[in-house]
Amino acid sequence: MNSPKLQARDLLVLLDRSRPGSLTRQLEEQLRAAIQSGRLAASDQLPSTRAFAQDLGVSRGVVERAYNHLAAAGYITLRQGATTTVRAAVRFEPEATRPSSPATKVFYNLRPQFPEIAKFPREAWLRAMRDSLERATTSDLSYSGPAGLWDVRVEIAKYLSRARGALAHPERIVITTGVTHALSLVCHALARNGRTRMAFENPSHPLLRAVATAGGQTVVAAEVDELGVIPSTIRGADSVFVTPAHQFPTGVALSPARQAALIEWAEETGALIVEDDYDAEFRYDRAPIGALQRLAPERVIYMGSTGKTLIPGLRLGWALLPECQVDDLQEELFLSSLQVSAVDQIAFMTFLRRGDFDRHLRRMRQVYRERRDAAVLLLNEVLPQHAVRGIAAGMHVILQMPSCAVAARVREDAREAGIVVETLDQHAFLGYAGPAGILIGYGGVPEATLEPAIMRLAGIVRAVEASEREAA
Repeated sequence: MNSPKLQARDLLVLLDRSRPGSLTRQLEEQLRAAIQSGRLAASDQLPSTRAFAQDLGVSRGVVERAYNHLAAAGYITLRQGATTTVRAAVRFEPEATRPSSPATKVFYNLRPQFPEIAKFPREAWLRAMRDSLERATTSDLSYSGPAGLWDVRVEIAKYLSRARGALAHPERIVITTGVTHALSLVCHALARNGRTRMAFENPSHPLLRAVATAGGQTVVAAEVDELGVIPSTIRGADSVFVTPAHQFPTGVALSPARQAALIEWAEETGALIVEDDYDAEFRYDRAPIGALQRLAPERVIYMGSTGKTLIPGLRLGWALLPECQVDDLQEELFLSSLQVSAVDQIAFMTFLRRGDFDRHLRRMRQVYRERRDAAVLLLNEVLPQHAVRGIAAGMHVILQMPSCAVAARVREDAREAGIVVETLDQHAFLGYAGPAGILIGYGGVPEATLEPAIMRLAGIVRAVEASEREAA
């Protein structure tokens, strides 16, 4: 026997026009929460879109869009000419773990983390992989020390010394599967030795803060301005995680004076600096600043990876350590994953030795520079009242917004239109009171696609601002 059809008053849905975010989004979230909590059970019948809209005092399109999103996500069954019903109970991942709603088709992905995957040099990598396997010894392909293969560490040390100015010794390098992995190892090692408070730039990547927390660290905020992290705001921490060459997400570079002040803070307090050099190779107006590690190799843990320079799917990275940290990190790696894939290590070593890595970086530096120039030029033309922030580097720019609330409305309305963007406050600690802005990633977006994406986003910005003016 079917459940009776519910009416709007049975669902306890409250829409607030003063809140950031669209009415469709509010309705979708409240119905999803009701299903996940069990307030709406399997086979419960929902009101028709016409009746629901009338009871809520909204257009029918608001309800139709919310129903379509929920149906695509698997929460309800929606059929032409039939009653809309709640589906059988399904285990869904928490909303916070999904970067965007799967119910909305994505036409333009402008998230800042994505490199250009289509230009990965597959043939050169295949040659490196094939030749490496042919030349690899039996011992190369067997169990190795947790720090990684010695010849690979030698090549990476040469590269870091040449390209990043680091004081790199192969015996101080540990091969990892990326910066996230390296940070997890470092946090666990520090916690085992009583160092349990790590500062992060505010804003910074929330995933990395979560990794630090899972690694036994209490995460605290260090403020950032146009010169980078402010060392005087690091309080009560025995380590700090920074992105000095190109701060994520604000896009500023750590000034020489701030570099010196940060090193001084570490030396005076006995603290460690964890340096994430995630995209320093991509500076377009001048040579990138050298690695911070070169100024204090016994105070800085340097991390890098192939996630931005090649592809995220190649899980390979490295940590260059102070002497006092080498044994601890090797032990953490040994106890967690034993070792990183020897095959990938050897292939990357060959890729480096042949110059394929440098050739790829030169090619991508030009590609990203052209995309950035195109994005900045177009944003200045279509949204001249909004400043474009961030040094000429990396894979994203920041479109300045008047407030975090306006930025959030643009983000939500853009998502409904199939455009995925992020905002500065999404990466910030609670209580963030810094500049507001929209992060526009161009790394994985060809120029032919970038123009219509920005034009469509600009229309959404103008519509949100017009709505704000009417409401004022």
